[in-house]
Amino acid sequence: MLSDPTPSGATPRRWPRGQKFTLSAAGLEAEQAYREAILTARSSGRHALQGALDAWAGPRRVQGADGVFLSELAGQKKGLSDLCRAVEDAGIEPSEVKASVDRLVAAALVEPVPLASQLS
Repeated sequence: MLSDPTPSGATPRRWPRGQKFTLSAAGLEAEQAYREAILTARSSGRHALQGALDAWAGPRRVQGADGVFLSELAGQKKGLSDLCRAVEDAGIEPSEVKASVDRLVAAALVEPVPLASQLS
């Protein structure tokens, strides 16, 4: 379970229904670094993996578990409900999904896709 539900303890953001998200340029780099951190530490045990995730997350102002959502968004545009379905088998609650997305947006690693109503 993630400990800090929102970025810096801020009030959770309300996203419009149907809001989709995508990786920013910084998010693309962060997702690649996340995959590399996992691959490098995977064979060294749980402590090494947790240390690698913490080292990856710290400078980006996110949590190690947030990288899962970067991987889910790589090359795709997904909404909160899509992300919730993608991780429900791992026991990640919808509130944790939203908190992760909020942190990733605050860290400029994920961007909300403009809604059709905002484009006119």
